[in-house]
Amino acid sequence: MNSSLFKDLKYKVFQSGNPVYFYIGINVLIFVVLTLLNIPFFLSGKGSMVSDAVIREFFGFPSAITSLPARFYTIITYQFFHGGFFHLLFNMLWLFWLGNIFLEFLKSRQFHFLYLSGGIAGALFYLLAYNIFPVFATSVAGATVIGSSASVMAVIVATATLLPDYSIRLLLFGDVKLKFLAMAYVVMDLIGIASTDAGGSFAHLGGAIMGFAYIKVLKSGVDWSNIFKRRSKLKVVKNKSPKPATKKQADDVDQEEIDRILDKISKTGYDKLNRQEKETLFKASKN
Repeated sequence: MNSSLFKDLKYKVFQSGNPVYFYIGINVLIFVVLTLLNIPFFLSGKGSMVSDAVIREFFGFPSAITSLPARFYTIITYQFFHGGFFHLLFNMLWLFWLGNIFLEFLKSRQFHFLYLSGGIAGALFYLLAYNIFPVFATSVAGATVIGSSASVMAVIVATATLLPDYSIRLLLFGDVKLKFLAMAYVVMDLIGIASTDAGGSFAHLGGAIMGFAYIKVLKSGVDWSNIFKRRSKLKVVKNKSPKPATKKQADDVDQEEIDRILDKISKTGYDKLNRQEKETLFKASKN
């Protein structure tokens, strides 16, 4: 049974092609491995083998610009380390819920780009804030940020920008539209700027800005995630008579039609789509 469970988890994380499971799996795996490594040291009374301070020193993104040349890689690594169980839990829950809604309408490549670029934008926004505002002058030398919150915030805001009237059911609150959910998170982070976790709030806001900008630019016809597309090598071939369109080509969906349907969703909601429009979106998500 344990072997079957392990194979199932391995398939979902690394072989299913679902980027939501991939990023959740990587984040959880890193947390579990670090926690297990610390157990023998804790039981022996020696503290922790890999403490929070060690994680932040080697994998956290620093606020000091002078530290970046030696720790440039942390703009990626900081996105996969968390300060505690609940920090990880809530990030992964929101990533699962909103990430799967995102993938109902857009592609895996676009999700990969959004997660990573949202984390990068969050780190840069954090860096900028700590080096501009005088209130952080005394703490900028040793401050760091860790966590996937900026990446998750990018996914939340991007999904809400794409589908503002899409509703999800929340415990105690009932049905809540995504636009109100995203707005609530942004407001909480604005308030959090004046708290002890100001760095995390700035990182979240950077991710939110990236998520909003990505969808707005995408709706205008420009897809930043195309940088992840593989470029086919140039081949010289002989001219041949044109072939009739294949079934796959016939099933391909016109981007203008997709944009029209997405605009309709943003104005009237997903439930107002007719059957043909829903089928069109489904085919587009498969392509």
